[in-house]
Amino acid sequence: DYLRISGFSRDGLIAQLSSDAGDGYGKADATVAVDSLGIDWNEQAARSAREYVEMSGFSCQGLVEQLSSSAGDKYTVEQATYGAKQAGIC
Repeated sequence: DYLRISGFSRDGLIAQLSSDAGDGYGKADATVAVDSLGIDWNEQAARSAREYVEMSGFSCQGLVEQLSSSAGDKYTVEQATYGAKQAGIC
């Protein structure tokens, strides 16, 4: 259901499912569930990038940093760069 609402990185979705503020699943269970979905993480990064661009202005470097930050979306740098390119920022 989360993926219908917004873009998520693998680590971000696992964190959402396993956090006490989220769904409270065990991290191992959340990891197995997320890994079983066959998600295109590059496409999720592009979706997240487009969502950020709609809300605010970003430089290429700033958007990649937001998408890949451990305090942000937790995409890999490669996924974040792909997403920023797909959003037309880089």
